[in-house]
Amino acid sequence: MKLKHYCAYQERCHQEVKEKAYSFGLRKSEVEQLVSRLIEEDYLNEERFAKQFVGGHFRLKKWGIIKITYALKQKQVSAYNIKKGLLEIEDEAYRKTALQLIKTKWTALKKEQYRVREAKTQAYLVQKGFEPVLVQELIKIIRDEAK
Repeated sequence: MKLKHYCAYQERCHQEVKEKAYSFGLRKSEVEQLVSRLIEEDYLNEERFAKQFVGGHFRLKKWGIIKITYALKQKQVSAYNIKKGLLEIEDEAYRKTALQLIKTKWTALKKEQYRVREAKTQAYLVQKGFEPVLVQELIKIIRDEAK
């Protein structure tokens, strides 16, 4: 069965599996039946998918919680599973990653004027999905270290 292999190869969310099944020309009732069977046989587990998605996108792509949450919502993952997945990110590691990204960006912009440097650094981290309040707090730490 192609869908079993599709799910075994990599964690998938329900939406991805449904889209794949429809691409094979299956009808809605058949797709729902297949998805149910994949869940029963533990080939498809949305909580497991959310945890892997969060862990990977945080560690590898250095995405913040806002961007990860949005991406999971786009994949139609339930709020419960999003919340479970976000538990994979430890607060200390999250702050450390944000601080490291800020330091890197701050250094890269050393030729910029002070206000421009601060604005571009903040915009970069917000675009990566970090909370604006946290970013401002960490930029202040960097700014104070520079003095």
